[in-house]
Amino acid sequence: MVDLGVVVAQYNETVTTKMAATAREAASDRGAQIVKEVPVPGVYDSPLAADRLARRESVDAVAVVGAIVTGDTAHDRVIGDATAAKLTDISLNRDTPVTFGVSGPGMSGAEARERVEKGAEAVEAAIDLAREVPAWVILKWLRNLRTESNEWNRARQSLSRILRAN
Repeated sequence: MVDLGVVVAQYNETVTTKMAATAREAASDRGAQIVKEVPVPGVYDSPLAADRLARRESVDAVAVVGAIVTGDTAHDRVIGDATAAKLTDISLNRDTPVTFGVSGPGMSGAEARERVEKGAEAVEAAIDLAREVPAWVILKWLRNLRTESNEWNRARQSLSRILRAN
């Protein structure tokens, strides 16, 4: 079983509430478990929560859901670009899949409401990555592993999670 962390942006709540519901449903349908769901004010605030979830031993992958609606300025693009870049950094730095289930930027509220399935898509991608990526993470750890007992325990626990997931 894949254990997920989910970050849900509250801004544009009429959209993100439905996105979170599709995320929960997708996790259940795929036999995954959401071990922690973290609400954040907006999409821009999601990297900190995603990083904290990615640090947890009990989390195999993180899905971020939110909606960025366009306004009179390029602010939506700035938010989208900055957030996507930071979430990518977190995924690479933590060796934990972090998926970007965010509608926008560049769309209206009506268009965002038509794309609530982004929540499900983010969870499905997180599950798929969690099932593929862990073997690479273990191999990297084993290559760099020192004989300190804490590191050996982390490797053992991660290998155990992989075997349970597959």
